[in-house]
Amino acid sequence: MIANPTSSGYQQLYAHFMASPDTLRVYKDHSLVFNSTEDRLLPLLEYVRTLADNYADVVIFDKIVGRAAALLCVKARSSAVFSPLGSRLAAEAFQEYGIEYYLEQIVPFITAADKKDMCPMEKLSLGKDPEEFYQTIIHRLTG
Repeated sequence: MIANPTSSGYQQLYAHFMASPDTLRVYKDHSLVFNSTEDRLLPLLEYVRTLADNYADVVIFDKIVGRAAALLCVKARSSAVFSPLGSRLAAEAFQEYGIEYYLEQIVPFITAADKKDMCPMEKLSLGKDPEEFYQTIIHRLTG
């Protein structure tokens, strides 16, 4: 289920995204419905919390996609995800949940800031389904 930005008609939008300061963009039928320059999972969490119920089959462009982001893309009801960097764990999640994806570079996992260990959110996402992970993150942010 690997997506191709050229054949799917998203090549120009993806190129504009990559040249922008945005870290996340969400499109519905080639129309931008959400964008952010915030980092980590914050933009995706905001989208899921505030807008995901209003749209289905969205296309998400994200600068870095690990398993944590992939599970949130499921919650966002995305049909395709495009990113310059993604983890093998994210690709496995996309395959499991039937989401097309295009990852320019696939690494075993997203690393923490120290570049030595797995990203804490990637680690937290292991063994969880999208809803479990989302509830865990919301609880951590609000609890």
